[in-house]
Amino acid sequence: MKLTILGCHSATPRIITHPTSQVLEIRNHIFLIDCGEGTQVQLRKYKVKFNRIKHIFISHLHGDHYYGLAGLISSFKLLTRETDLHIYGPKGLKEVITLQMKLADSWTNYKLIFHELKSTDSQLIFEDDKVEVYTIPLDHRIYTNGFLFKEKENERKLMLGAAEDANIDKAYFRKLKQGFDVINEDGVLIKNEQVTKRGVVPRSYAFCSDTAYSESIVPIIKGVDGLYHESTFLEKLSHLAKKTKHSTAKEAAIIAKKADVKQLILGHFSTRYEDVSEFIDEASKIFENVDTAEAGKTFEF
Repeated sequence: MKLTILGCHSATPRIITHPTSQVLEIRNHIFLIDCGEGTQVQLRKYKVKFNRIKHIFISHLHGDHYYGLAGLISSFKLLTRETDLHIYGPKGLKEVITLQMKLADSWTNYKLIFHELKSTDSQLIFEDDKVEVYTIPLDHRIYTNGFLFKEKENERKLMLGAAEDANIDKAYFRKLKQGFDVINEDGVLIKNEQVTKRGVVPRSYAFCSDTAYSESIVPIIKGVDGLYHESTFLEKLSHLAKKTKHSTAKEAAIIAKKADVKQLILGHFSTRYEDVSEFIDEASKIFENVDTAEAGKTFEF
């Protein structure tokens, strides 16, 4: 599982800062998470193949999280895309994007499929045989979701010596890897755990976009390998965090500690801060394994 940060600052884009967008590579998927202004330029800069993006997740309808979406959709058309594109985001996103397409007489030549979200409870919004994606209801000024990405359990690892000692025909090895019990050559039922062990441990990643401090997300993100949590302000400006329904680095660290996550990534920094190392200083007093997001920076879980 690999995360690439395309942008991680709040408010208006600048030459050296970019609004929220990131790419998650997970089990042969490339998921685009949020699509702030300039996202497609960042995708090109960091050599992410456009045609591999089949699912886009938009947290909320503040411009710094989705103003790049219409442009990206248009570029897909210019590149003669044919593959379906699934977009998951708040109710209203379809109306905004289709109106832009309509007024520009620029309908896509590929299928554009919107999955509009309105539930305030965590829900499963994507699933295949390898990955599950859930919403993480957040507390912001408008309807907002984070997203939890979870790998499904991998195949079990066959202990070849144990399987041979148990006199199991090789034809059943595949079923063993899939977790089934099997009958051996002597007609005896062999329990799966006797001849296999757990495969590669599944990984998980939680993206928590704009939100006020909210412990309600802790049970949803419990034990994830990576947590991206917004930290727009340092604690000295906590009054602004409360007013705008954002979080501080300290609050993000408290959430990470309560949820017992493996790694915390801070982002969505206010552009008033030139040196984001202060965010690590503040958060690390509470949670040890903390890092800051930065355009072009990658994290592997």
